[in-house]
Amino acid sequence: MKGSSFLSIMRYQIKHALVQYGADTILEDVNFEIHDNEKIAVVGRNGCGKTTLLKLIVGDIHMNNLDSDEECGIMMAGKQEIGFLRQISFPDREVSVEEEIKKTFAPVFACEKRMAEIEALLQQEGENQSLFYEYDHLQKKMEALRGYSWKQDMEVMFQKFGFPLEDLQRPIGSFSGGQQTKVAFIKLLLSRPDIMLLDEPTNHLDLPTIEWLENYLKSYDKAVVIVSHDRMFLDRIIDVTYEIEYHRMKRYPGNYTAFLKRKEEDLAKQEKDYELQQKEIQRLTEWIEKWKNTPTKVTAARSKQMAIEHMVKIEKPRRFDTKTFHMMFTPRLESYSDVLIAKNLKIGYECELSQVSFHLRKKERLAILGENGKGKSTLLKTLVELIPPLGGSFTIGQNVEYGYFDQQKAVVDDADPKQSVLDNFWDVYPDMKREEVRSALGSFLFSGEDVEKLMGQLSGGEKVRLALCKMMQTKPNLLILDEPTNHMDIMGKQALEQMLQVFEGTVLFVSHDRYFIKQVATGILEFGKDAVKQYDYPYEEYLVEKQKQEDREKANNSAVTTGVQSGKNATAGAAVPTLQDVFNKKEYYNPGKIKSRLLKQLEKYEKQLAESEAKADELKLQLLDPALSSDYHKLMELQNALDKEEHLQESLLERMLEAETELEELGEV
Repeated sequence: MKGSSFLSIMRYQIKHALVQYGADTILEDVNFEIHDNEKIAVVGRNGCGKTTLLKLIVGDIHMNNLDSDEECGIMMAGKQEIGFLRQISFPDREVSVEEEIKKTFAPVFACEKRMAEIEALLQQEGENQSLFYEYDHLQKKMEALRGYSWKQDMEVMFQKFGFPLEDLQRPIGSFSGGQQTKVAFIKLLLSRPDIMLLDEPTNHLDLPTIEWLENYLKSYDKAVVIVSHDRMFLDRIIDVTYEIEYHRMKRYPGNYTAFLKRKEEDLAKQEKDYELQQKEIQRLTEWIEKWKNTPTKVTAARSKQMAIEHMVKIEKPRRFDTKTFHMMFTPRLESYSDVLIAKNLKIGYECELSQVSFHLRKKERLAILGENGKGKSTLLKTLVELIPPLGGSFTIGQNVEYGYFDQQKAVVDDADPKQSVLDNFWDVYPDMKREEVRSALGSFLFSGEDVEKLMGQLSGGEKVRLALCKMMQTKPNLLILDEPTNHMDIMGKQALEQMLQVFEGTVLFVSHDRYFIKQVATGILEFGKDAVKQYDYPYEEYLVEKQKQEDREKANNSAVTTGVQSGKNATAGAAVPTLQDVFNKKEYYNPGKIKSRLLKQLEKYEKQLAESEAKADELKLQLLDPALSSDYHKLMELQNALDKEEHLQESLLERMLEAETELEELGEV
């Protein structure tokens, strides 16, 4: 039963919390509740206090107003085990990963040991009712702890996070920092706490692992609190959304998309109610001023004054905190049509990771997807000549000038920690004037005193903004971006999406953020299990095609299984079907039925194409409207809609061509 039920059990509650660091208020009058098996999202701008809230829940920090007179504090229903992924530190670097993970199952092993002791006692002493009761209790505890399947759970989860089983025997110290973080995450999930706290859990996970984690958390039978900027991840898991804005917190039922809609509605209602109340106050005030000195109206004037004083004042609405960076620019040069061509390009360091062939054309935005360890970032490093290719070739087109963003280098840079942001930027562009430098930095939210911030004081998100700012100054026509949205809050991601959607150049990027990919990509380069394949259509169409491929594989496997089973059941004189027999489609070939289906598809595509062209013509007319010439947001909205219609038209034309080709082939049969 979900936490929204009136029968829900309150696991945890914070009332009227105040959290301060020195003189700075981080959280003020915060109320927060966790019910049953709720999946809760905590969202807000970078630095708003989301991680601070998690630390308050787990007890790492405390409220500053515990000694105040108001009713405040933290309450829990009994003993709640709270799990939180803190800074990773494995004290014994020589212990194997398996032994490290097995520490999570200490309660299971304690149950097993006691159960074995009881079994031995029963053999020695015979029947003992109290020992039977204890044994029964231990069995139920083992079931609750999933103690009978701990080894299987460990191995499945270990592999889901991208590790081969043999790595369980490696010393924990032989793994990289990112891999050790994954091991700690696995331990947290296997510990199955009553309340699980996850801070940006999808960072550095590949798409298959993120999708697996989604399903795991959705079916998790206890409570989960998630801080994340991954919008699709939140939409697929969350029951309740809390937003922190201007130090305050508000609860919204539903996932992230539902929260956005409700927030807009609440703001519109508050604005309307505020305006109506202000008009009423003004009306009463004017009446009082007019009649307050008239003896016959004194009583009425006092009554109206009291009505104003006793009104529950509606707070003036504060607009959303939408402050973000702006990166609109026109490339210095226009490239030719062919921007980048790779042919059998072998990538890797000492050994080959993948072999890649793809064709990137002007104004395309190609997203690179796939499991970690396949060479996605290695491909980008090869293309910008940071590492040499192991074979094959790639060609960069004429007039192509690229800018390369590496999020790992941006966040873990080698800059002098005592150097200011202003000087760090100036070192790269020494010929720029101070006003130009300040203007460039200001567009990326480094304004006023922020430009004097020391590099060692910058957050991950600030370092990313600075790296993007420096890259954009060359005005490249090809952007090569490696995980650009890591460390960005949702407003930052939206700003980058909008910029890339109207960018006049070409984009090649690696990302695990599916919502970002859906908004930006016009094509997909997939690093699959066996090969790298290019798809010349957006993310949602790519997903449809992948599903079709999976369905075909299942059908083929089913056909093979059926054929093999039929062979086993055949009589001695009957011919056993071969794999070729199973896949022989002509046995079930019906050209008339296929032709009818293709003609219907063509008719449908032609109708959709005509509708899309009509929409596109209307959008083009709106873009030419002089009244909108200064309305940047409306123009961008119209341009995005036009781009989508043009992409749809390209996709429909390709499908029509495929259908016409199949019809031509039918005519030759």
